[in-house]
Amino acid sequence: MAVQRIDIRKEFAAPVDKLFAFLSVHKNLETIFAPAKIRRVKDGSDVPDGLGSVRRMRILIAPPFEETITARVPDERIEYRITRGSPLRNHHGVMRFSATPSGGSALHYTIEFEGKLPLIGPIVRAGLDRGIRRGLDKVRL
Repeated sequence: MAVQRIDIRKEFAAPVDKLFAFLSVHKNLETIFAPAKIRRVKDGSDVPDGLGSVRRMRILIAPPFEETITARVPDERIEYRITRGSPLRNHHGVMRFSATPSGGSALHYTIEFEGKLPLIGPIVRAGLDRGIRRGLDKVRL
């Protein structure tokens, strides 16, 4: 199966620490992944939604799946992998945060994955890319 890649860049007027604080809270990701329902099922080793934490996501009638935070550098980077219950494999998401010259922040969000079945990957990529872009447009800091 071919590797699918999503590459999103978006700037926000808020400083990096505010953007990171918002996107590092699992429950806040419901804004981006609407109509998903998200809840933490395992606390992280550093903060509740931090390194090693696990969030369960349920999107409409699809079976729930779990994502585990694999790296967390405050105000710089969050990485995660799907670790249970998905039609995808080798899923790796990375959110990179940086300051903009105007005092705002930039998010560089990449996701790579493969579908477990033919055609699943491209379909999921298209829907996920579109949904994340719409969701990020709704973020108010």
